[in-house]
Amino acid sequence: MAKITYVEFNGTEHEVDLANGQSLMTGAVSHMVPGIEGDCGGLCACATCHVYIPETWEAVCGAPGELERNILDFAFDAKDSSRLSCQIKVTDKLEGLRVMMPERQY
Repeated sequence: MAKITYVEFNGTEHEVDLANGQSLMTGAVSHMVPGIEGDCGGLCACATCHVYIPETWEAVCGAPGELERNILDFAFDAKDSSRLSCQIKVTDKLEGLRVMMPERQY
């Protein structure tokens, strides 16, 4: 289990405890965190769960795969720190992670 903080574009924070093995996207959706849509259900097909990962957490979260990088091409305001939260699985190592959300998903 890990405590994850989702930060909306306006600065509003949502701190949730997530079980190991679930994705950051499913955790956000199940806790009704605004700004994470997850329209494709976590299939890495829509970019509506786009988040920014702080540089200090990139190694822990892992690098995006080729499919994720291709889908991020369609994300609003994608940056080098962009990830799809459906592709990041929760582990104890993510305890304290703070992810930022873009202004919008579309």
